[in-house]
Amino acid sequence: MTNKRTTTPSARRDWLVPASLIGLSAVPVAAGAFRLTELSAGAEITPDNARFFAAPLPIVLHILSVSVFAVLGAFQFSSGFRRRRPRWHRAAGWVLVPSGIVAAASGLWMQARYELPEGDGDALAVLRLLFGSAMLASLLLGVVAVWRRDFVRHGAWMLRGYAIGLGAGTQVLTHVPWVLLVGQPNEDARALLMGAGWVINVAVAEWIIHRRSMTPPAPARAAVQLPHAPV
Repeated sequence: MTNKRTTTPSARRDWLVPASLIGLSAVPVAAGAFRLTELSAGAEITPDNARFFAAPLPIVLHILSVSVFAVLGAFQFSSGFRRRRPRWHRAAGWVLVPSGIVAAASGLWMQARYELPEGDGDALAVLRLLFGSAMLASLLLGVVAVWRRDFVRHGAWMLRGYAIGLGAGTQVLTHVPWVLLVGQPNEDARALLMGAGWVINVAVAEWIIHRRSMTPPAPARAAVQLPHAPV
């Protein structure tokens, strides 16, 4: 008699969040891949991409690191996957934390050194510096927390950093209704829509952190608690 492996509803739910996060990051990752192709193929230089051709290293580092951070980080939200592969969390952390730090640092560098493209204004520049700095600080604080073996704070800081890093995905969702109903946003509207994407992600992260703090650890869960490492 052949045993057939069935997928239970709980297993499907366990993969729902990682799949949703990968889907959320799909458009920014695809846009980054297009930009890398443009740079490697020597596309025509235009006012929109001239700054990237003039200094390609920061944008290349940013695209590669953000893509790894967004996609690989999504699997950290599958508790079943982590239980089946006990070493996954630690091994992934050694990749995710440096990727996130490079993503945040390169984003800050580009905002500080690249010329502002058309459609961006001072308000959006301030928001990028604010949230980029917050992402970098969150990841560094997460590393400090795990060194102190404070795994609760480690998880909270890593979640905040991941939420900010995934802001580009949510910004697609905030822009689409505006473009469909109103048209291309001006500088002020663009800053508002971009800021809304980051704020939504941070709000969701804080809600998750609050829920975790209100849920006492069950004995069964404590028995299988794994050593944590970054992310």
